[in-house]
Amino acid sequence: MRKNIIGKALAIIGLCCMSLFASAQTVKEPASLSPGWMRTYQPFRIVGNLYYVGTYDLACYLIVTPKGNILINTGLAASTPIIKSNIEALGFKLSDTKILLTTQAHYDHVGAMAEIKKLTGAKMMVDAADAGVMEDGGRSDYEYGGPTSAFAPVKVDAALKDGEKIKLGGTEITILHHPGHTKGSSSFVLNVKDDTKTWKVLIANMPTIVTDKPFSAVPGYPKISADYAYTLASLKAQQFDLWLSSHASQMDMHKKRKPGDAYNPSVFADRAGYDALVAGYEKDYKEKIK
Repeated sequence: MRKNIIGKALAIIGLCCMSLFASAQTVKEPASLSPGWMRTYQPFRIVGNLYYVGTYDLACYLIVTPKGNILINTGLAASTPIIKSNIEALGFKLSDTKILLTTQAHYDHVGAMAEIKKLTGAKMMVDAADAGVMEDGGRSDYEYGGPTSAFAPVKVDAALKDGEKIKLGGTEITILHHPGHTKGSSSFVLNVKDDTKTWKVLIANMPTIVTDKPFSAVPGYPKISADYAYTLASLKAQQFDLWLSSHASQMDMHKKRKPGDAYNPSVFADRAGYDALVAGYEKDYKEKIK
């Protein structure tokens, strides 16, 4: 009897190991759409304790606090060395990361999340509607899902609701549920102080339409049209001093500043640019629902 029990236990362990191995083998990141996604870029201080540590186009943000740091987005799977180098170039340590956030659960923004979580022990916090996609590596994504994970699955430590506060070391971030691009796409709002003033910063996830199908032909997301409409209305209503986005190209970062430029938060004010960008996405939405 004892031998049978041990044998069954070993068989179960073996099956679990095989399952984990099989899962690891089914992660395949799609080909990058832009060379700027992996092109290095000089990190810089945006405003106060908020820094840009991403690649040329994939925006990643570091928020430094006395109790540890917050990292928003990680870029592609191979981005870890770039992010680590950028953080160190600013005089900080990747190992001090305590919280991981993302604006959307797509491989170009969370590709390195699992590795960085493992390296730092940071808590992964994500909009509740994207939690399942994070944990299956994108397999349940309404547009890009399938039998293969687009990024390494990440255990979610906290599923966040719209308006929930993320607090660390005197910094408070409010998550805004901005669905459509993914079911749990998110923007973030925080107040940042420097020597001159307190700035209200919006990190906006823009509602790019990712599906070529009519919204009525997306069975995995019956609320998609209503969600896009909600997000567009919310973005138009936002008030801020500075705004940033998930892609550097969306906020015209390379036109607003050059590597080595002096500290100047006001280049990211640009309300007119923000309104024009949102209006462009609203036009795409209206064309889509005709």
